[in-house]
Parts: sequence; structure tokens; C-alpha cells
Amino acid sequence: MRRRAVLIRTVPSRSVRDTIACAMRGAWHTAAASLLALTTLGCQPAPRTPKRPPVTGAERTLVVINRRSVASDSVGRYYAAQRGLARDHIVVIDTDTTDDIGTLAYRTGIESPVRAAIDALPVRIDFVVLTPGVPLRVGGDRGYSADALLAGMRLAFAPMVGYDTTWMRQHRNPYFNAPGPFDSERYGMYLVTRLACGVLADCLALVDRATAARAARGPFFLDAQPPRAGNDGYAELNAQLYRAADRLQRMGAVVQLDTSPRFVAPTGAVMGYVSWGSNDPRYDSTAYHAVRFLPGAIAETFVSTSARTFGPVVGGQSRILDLVAQGVTGVKGYVSEPYTVALARPELLLDRYLRGATLAEAFYAASPMVLWKDVIVGDPLCAPYRMAGAPPP
Repeated sequence: MRRRAVLIRTVPSRSVRDTIACAMRGAWHTAAASLLALTTLGCQPAPRTPKRPPVTGAERTLVVINRRSVASDSVGRYYAAQRGLARDHIVVIDTDTTDDIGTLAYRTGIESPVRAAIDALPVRIDFVVLTPGVPLRVGGDRGYSADALLAGMRLAFAPMVGYDTTWMRQHRNPYFNAPGPFDSERYGMYLVTRLACGVLADCLALVDRATAARAARGPFFLDAQPPRAGNDGYAELNAQLYRAADRLQRMGAVVQLDTSPRFVAPTGAVMGYVSWGSNDPRYDSTAYHAVRFLPGAIAETFVSTSARTFGPVVGGQSRILDLVAQGVTGVKGYVSEPYTVALARPELLLDRYLRGATLAEAFYAASPMVLWKDVIVGDPLCAPYRMAGAPPP
């Protein structure tokens, strides 16, 4: 474990600054007269506000830029400037810009330089941000997510040879359902997200929405199917939507749980969205593309290949790319078939986020698997509810 020097800067609160300014005007009075003068001038001390935990996290974040991509450079440096990352928290790699990359190319072109950059820093890195032009998938159409492999690069990697409990234990996310803040040294992994989009402007907007995010009671829109019988993965995920709605309501959030057979869109912009996407038997593409979001909103869709590419396609399953273009701030997808066991649990996802977790912490705490197919889009540091003084998760 590294020994780190921590610099703490103390900035006077608004109430202290206001009081000092007012007191200076009446410095020639006695203490009692000064207090009277403050009242007369209308310089009442500002009301006290509860202390809030820090949300910057820049010192614990690394951004990855692919030198072969102009978009990667533009987005990475824009993000670093917006979040105040130091120059040594930007690592420039040199690799192909294609969606797919081989295992050896991934190891030498992505993992090795990122690992070296982390090891060279005198501080702990928890969050890694990938940018457009960083390859998406390792090992072909059925391959692993480069993001997920990078997240678990210090864990033992066990390629899938059969869908069984042994494989699931080997790929289990150590941070899954964890109750507190993330620490890479404690969990032996990193929280990796990606600023991904179809056009450059959407990637820059992802950053802007994260920095503009504000806590809101909702609305949260959960599009469930009618209750399903059985105990398979589909039935469990559908039941999760019902439980998530109940939990959010008990937390005081505004929730709409749609249980009709139809696939519908919310009537206004939402703070959270979960649906079956194109896996819904009544999927309506028009309704899917009508969903709009508030700054800071997060989403998950139960779709196997929702993050198969961020480039142009014809046909296929619904994609999270569209939700990014429609204004979402954070969303999870999958580069190839992940099985229902890997999908984010909405009950945990929304609970953690509302309790003050960062975007990355909320998604990873809700995701059972690592070293797998997951892609999380968005600024990992976005935490509007923590800024609002929410209790820690």
C-alpha cells in the first residue's frame, strides 16, 4: 500500500466570510455594538449548512486518451480540464481505434500503459475514464469488454469455459452490493467508465451534464413487464423493477412503475430509467427514442448487446448510444451476451445513487460480475445526491 501525502485546503464557509465582511464595517464599535450594527445593515450571518463529503475525486481519477483518435484527445482533455485533473493523471496510449482488438494488443496497448501510469502516481487511483477511440471489445464478437478487463486487471482472470457456479464465482465483482465508498486498494480493482457517443458533441455533453447534475426527487421511470412466474433470471430482473419502485417510494422519490403490456415512454424528462428495451415483446422504437433525461440521470436496459458498438449500425437490438444522444448522464450496456446474471440490479443501482454514491460506485455496486461484458458510460465522479448532503450508501 502506498504512503500518500494529503494536502487539505481550508476555505472559509459562506457564513464565515459574510460575518467577517460585516464585522469589518463595524470594527470601530464595541463587540456588542458590532452585533447591533450587523443587524442594522442587514448583514445577518448566513444559516449554517451541514458539512458535505468531497465529491471532486480528481486526485483519484485517471483519463485514457488514444493518440490515434482526434475525438479521444478532444474529449479526454476536455474532461480533464472540467474536473481539474493534473497532467500526470492523463495517460496517452497508442493502439487501434477499432471496436475489436486482440488479447495481445489489449495487454500491450491498453492494460500495460494504464497499469504503469497508475503505479507511477503517488496517490491511489480508484476511477479510470476511457474515451472515444479506445477499443471496446477484446476477443471478437463474443469477446469481453475492454473496460471490464481493465477494471479487474489486478484480479485473477478466468476465461469462461462453461456457464456454471464455478465460473460465476471467479468473475464475481468484489464490490457488488458493497455498502460504502469504493477503495481500489481494499477491493483490488478499479471502477472504469467510458465517455462514449455517436458524435463528438454528445461526448462533451456527457461531461457537461455530469458537472451540471443536481439532486432531484425524480421522476424515475421503471418499465416492467407484468409479473412473471418462475425463478429464472428474467423473472428475477422483472421482480427487481417492482422492488426498486417500492424502495424509491420509501425513500421519498417520485416513481412511475409501468406494468402494462405496452412499451411506453415517460411523459417528461426523468432522473432514472430502466426497461427491457428491445427485449420487451411489445418494444416500440418510437417510444424508446422519445425518452428524455434530466442532468444527472442514469439508466439501465436489459439488452444483451446494447453496447456492441457506438458506430453506425443497421438493425439489431436497442442501444444505449441512443440514450446518450437523448440526454442520459450515465448508462450501462454490454458488448456481447452477458446473461441475466451480469445485468445491473435496479434496486441497488438507484438506492446507492440516491444515497450519495458516485455514478461509477452506484453502477458497480449494482453489478454482480467483473472481467466480463459490461460497459458503463458516463463521468464516474458524478454524484448529485452526495452534493445535496445525502447520507452515505
